[in-house]
Amino acid sequence: MMLKQALLPIMVAAALSACAVGPDYQRPQLEMPQAAANVAPVASDWWRSFEDPVLDAMIDESLRYNRDLVQAAARVEEAAAAAGVARAGLLPQVSASAGSGRSQTSAYSSGGGALLDSRQAGLTASWELDLWGKLRREREAALADVSASERSLAALRLSLGSQVAKSYFQLASYDAQLASARATLQSREESLQLRQKRFNGGMTSELELRQAEAEAASARATVPQLAQAVTQTEHALAVLLGRSPRDIAANLGRGKALSALAEPEQIPSGLPSDLLLRRADVAAAEASLIAANARIGVARAAYFPSISLSAGIGSASTALTDLFSGPAQTWNFAANLTAPIFNAGRIAAGVDAANARQKQALAVYEKTVQQAFADTLDAMSAVSTTRATEQAQLQQLASLREALRLARLRYDNGYSSYLDVLDAERGVFQVEQALSSARLARLSAVVSLYAALGGGWQAG
Repeated sequence: MMLKQALLPIMVAAALSACAVGPDYQRPQLEMPQAAANVAPVASDWWRSFEDPVLDAMIDESLRYNRDLVQAAARVEEAAAAAGVARAGLLPQVSASAGSGRSQTSAYSSGGGALLDSRQAGLTASWELDLWGKLRREREAALADVSASERSLAALRLSLGSQVAKSYFQLASYDAQLASARATLQSREESLQLRQKRFNGGMTSELELRQAEAEAASARATVPQLAQAVTQTEHALAVLLGRSPRDIAANLGRGKALSALAEPEQIPSGLPSDLLLRRADVAAAEASLIAANARIGVARAAYFPSISLSAGIGSASTALTDLFSGPAQTWNFAANLTAPIFNAGRIAAGVDAANARQKQALAVYEKTVQQAFADTLDAMSAVSTTRATEQAQLQQLASLREALRLARLRYDNGYSSYLDVLDAERGVFQVEQALSSARLARLSAVVSLYAALGGGWQAG
């Protein structure tokens, strides 16, 4: 009978600890658009589809050394350590202690100035009973934080790869525009020299000479602007790669021209049915929502009593030789119960705050889902429109180059004015610049589509 009475509190505590206060997480129900089920997942090394070894090396370098990734990886380690702390709270805590001391009493006391030695050693254990699931909710939230930080790291890796690819393509675009501007400048300076000779020989008017000077000056002003854009893009790309301050100013290597890059074989044309499982940012937002939901239970558990158990065993003696003998043994056991009675609404305010944070996390999750579908639709549209734009400008450039050839031929034979040649040259240069930008827009749209579809990340 005495044994049953002794075990009764433990049995009650075990039964109560089987439940946890606070809401259990359920994924929010969202209205989803129609999605195609036959869209293949994006490969984890999606950038290799462009078949440019220099681009491959740059993205690999950024994934190893970029400082934002280093910081995000450290956040994962921090969250994992916090989860370990939360797990430790569920288990008993044991500590050891030992001590030695000597004291002397007053000569006028009953001890008569005696010297007293004391020795003690012992083990102490303490355990907070998780009756209402507070500690388990804390661990649930901590594990969700780990998941959120891991998925945020994956999302950052995808974003970094996309930024490196787009910056690399931007650099190649500026290189092409700069090469076109330099070629145009050389052509216009040669034309200016020819106009100067003809003017000196009385074979052309001053108007043609001044027009040639103006066009040469215009090209001369464009070259340094594009050269500066190339330099700034190199520096921005070097930062993305995680290079040291000493290496940022070093020129980056060059790979294929934009026109020589491979066209990805299969570009998805529809929404995947499992888009939410493909995107790390959506999974990170949901993990944060799970953590916020669990912390509501942590806040609510403060309404209920908490019970902690502590016990100790050891020995104490005035002589070291007797410290571990049977008569020197000591022990103690205690159970403490604390329950809130009046706290001026502090617990209620804590619950309200936890509920508010859960609502914020829910709104972030819903917006992330919305943005995921918007990004995908925008990227699919951009891929088709930028390809059409590039094709149209290719045809326009071919026509303008032919028109320039004919204009020069007509001018050399006296059938048209030099103004026709200048207009044709100006048109060719402008479309060459626009074509480079169109190629950049198409490749950037492909990168954006890879990123919108999750970029190779799959929920585990």
